[in-house]
Amino acid sequence: MTVDIRVIRAGQMYRYYLRQTVVGDGRRPARTPLRAAQEQAGVPAGRWMGRGLAVLGLAPGEEVTEAQLRNLFGEWGRHPDADRIEADLLAAGESPKKAYRAGALGRQVAVTGVDFVFRPQPTIYLLWALGDEETRRVIEAAHERAIVRVLEWIEDEVAVIRYGKDGVHRVRPPGGLVAARFRHYEARSGMPLLHDHLLLSVKGQRLDGKWGSIHSLALYENTVAASALYNELVAAEVCEELGLATEPRTVTLGRRPVMEIAGVPHELIRWTSRRSDQIAACREDLEHEYVTAVKDDGTPKFLPVVSERARAKLNAVAARKTRPPKQKTRPLAQLHAWWKTSAILASGVAADVITSLLEYARAAAAAIRARVAAVVDVALAAVDVAATVFVMNDGGRFHRRHLLAEARRHLALVQRGRRRDPGLDDQIVAAAISTHCLDISEPKTVRGLEAGYRLYTARWALSDLAPARHPPTPAPDPDPLPPADPGTLSPTAPRSPGQDAEGWEIPRVPLRYDRAFLAGAAVREKLRTTVVRGRAYDVAAHQQAAMPELLLADQDADPDRPEPEDKPRSVIDVAALRALKASRTDVEALDFTSEQLRRVTDAFTKAGDGARARTKKFADPEDAPAPRPVREDDQRAHRPQQPGPHSGPEVGR
Repeated sequence: MTVDIRVIRAGQMYRYYLRQTVVGDGRRPARTPLRAAQEQAGVPAGRWMGRGLAVLGLAPGEEVTEAQLRNLFGEWGRHPDADRIEADLLAAGESPKKAYRAGALGRQVAVTGVDFVFRPQPTIYLLWALGDEETRRVIEAAHERAIVRVLEWIEDEVAVIRYGKDGVHRVRPPGGLVAARFRHYEARSGMPLLHDHLLLSVKGQRLDGKWGSIHSLALYENTVAASALYNELVAAEVCEELGLATEPRTVTLGRRPVMEIAGVPHELIRWTSRRSDQIAACREDLEHEYVTAVKDDGTPKFLPVVSERARAKLNAVAARKTRPPKQKTRPLAQLHAWWKTSAILASGVAADVITSLLEYARAAAAAIRARVAAVVDVALAAVDVAATVFVMNDGGRFHRRHLLAEARRHLALVQRGRRRDPGLDDQIVAAAISTHCLDISEPKTVRGLEAGYRLYTARWALSDLAPARHPPTPAPDPDPLPPADPGTLSPTAPRSPGQDAEGWEIPRVPLRYDRAFLAGAAVREKLRTTVVRGRAYDVAAHQQAAMPELLLADQDADPDRPEPEDKPRSVIDVAALRALKASRTDVEALDFTSEQLRRVTDAFTKAGDGARARTKKFADPEDAPAPRPVREDDQRAHRPQQPGPHSGPEVGR
C-alpha cells in the first residue's frame, strides 16, 4: 500500500511530531522556532485541510503554527486557537474555568488524531526526483489533489462520530474534518521519497453542535480502499498531464502486480530500495528463528511455517531493527542534483536514459496506447472482484470495503493511467453484491445493520471454482528437518558436511493471489454460456489491459520454432502470447480454455499438497495441543497498534 496510518496520542505530539515530523523527519534544534526549523530543513510549512476548518475559523491552505498543533493534537484535543480564545475571555472578565472550557472541543481524549502517510508509486516519485521543474510541478499538483480527494471521500463515506451509551448512535460529521498536511522529500536513507504526512484530528461536530470523536477503527478498516483510491487518482492525473501510461509489474511472485509508469526501468527502483533490501535480509533471519524456535520439551514454539500474518509482523520487527538515523537535511535543489548523479553512478541505468527519462516513458506509453484499448465491463469486473475478495479473505467472508478496494485496483489495472468516470467503482461493487454475493449478516448490534458492516460471502463455493478430482500426490522428498538452533545440529535432523543455516529452506504458507486469479478465471469459464440480463458473457472482450508486459517480451528469436517435446507443458499458452504481439489488442491471450484451467488447477493443487506435506512433517506431536489458527488475509482490517516501548510513529517507516 502507498497509504499508511498510525495513531497520534497527546504525548507523541511532543515527543515525536513537533521534534521530527513537522521538520522533514530531521532533528529540530532546541529552542528553534518551527518555521525557522522548517526553513533550515528545506521543507515547506504545514497547511490546513478539510471542510471542518470553517467551524474553527480557519481556512484551507493557511499555515499551521506550533501553538495550533499543540492545542489540537497535544492538549487532549482543544481548539487550535484555544490560547487566543482563553485570553480574550479572561480579558473580558470571565473566570479562568469558563475561559478554559471555551477553548475545548468536547471531552478530552487521549487519542487526538491519526497520521496518514501518502506517497506515490516509486516510478512516479522517480520521475519527480530525476525530471525537470515542469515534471515536478505536475507530479506534486497531482499528489496534492489526490490527497484532497481521498480526504473528501473519508469525510463523506468513512468518518463517523459515536455517541450515546456504548456508542449506539453513529453520525457523519456534517461539517467535515480538520487535518494538517506536512511535505517531505526524502527517505531516511537519503533516497528520493516524495510523501506527505496528513495529521487528521479525531474531533468532529455533530448536528446538535456538540463535539464528538471520530471512530478511529473505521479509519483503519478503510485504509486499503483509501490507498487504492489515492494510487488510482495520482497515476491517472500524472499520465494524462505528461502523456504517460501505467503497466502491471510483478514484484513478488504469487502477489498481485503493482501498477507502475511504463518505461521507467526497474533498476532505478532497486537503486532507491536500500531500506527494503535491509529489511528483507533481516526478515529472512527472523523467519528462520521463527520456524526453528523450540520450547524446553523440544516441540516447536510457533507454527512450523511462516503465515502471511506472521510475515507482516516479522517485517515490522525487521523495520524497527534496521531503522537508520535520519541524515542531515539538505535543500531540495541540492537533493535533485545529488539524486541524478547517484542514479547515473550507482543504478546501472545508462546516463542518457536517466537524463531523458520522461521521453523514454512517453515512448513506452505510446506503444501501450497503440496496442491496448481499455475496456471496462462492469458485469465481468464484478466477477473478478468478487472472486478475488472471496478467495483472499479468511473463510470467504468479507465486507463492502473489501470489494471497493479490489474494484479500485481492478480499474487501475484496466485503465492504464486513464481517468475513469466518477462512481464506476461503486457500480462494480453494487453489481458484485447483487449478482455474486450472499448476505450472511446476523447483526447483534446497531453497527451490524449498517450497509458498510454487512457481512457477505460468494454465491459459489470453492469446490465450484476447480475440478473435483485431484491428481495423486507424489511422495515428498526426504528433506532434512531444519535444526532447532542455527549453530547446533538437531539429533533428528542430520546435516550434511559443509551445510550451514543459510542452506535451509524456510517453509512459508503459499500466497493466495494466484488462487484468486484462478478463481476469477474459473467463474468466467462457467459463465461463458450463461445469459445474464439478456446477453451472454463475452469473456474474451473483457479486461484487455490485464496482461503484464513481462509476458509480452520476445520469447524466441524464431517465433515459429516448436518447443521441445520433453519440456513441461506451460500453464499459459505461449503461442497465444506470441500471437498477442502481432495483434492490435491483447484479447486473444486472455481466453482461458478448460484444458488450460485444468493445468493451472493441477499446478496449484501440487503446490498445496507440498505445503501440507511440509506442514505435517514439522507439526507438533499428536499429544501436543493444536496451534491456534492464524488468519492469512492480506485484505484484513487494519487494527490500531498500541504504542509501546518499541512501537508508534517513531519507529521505522
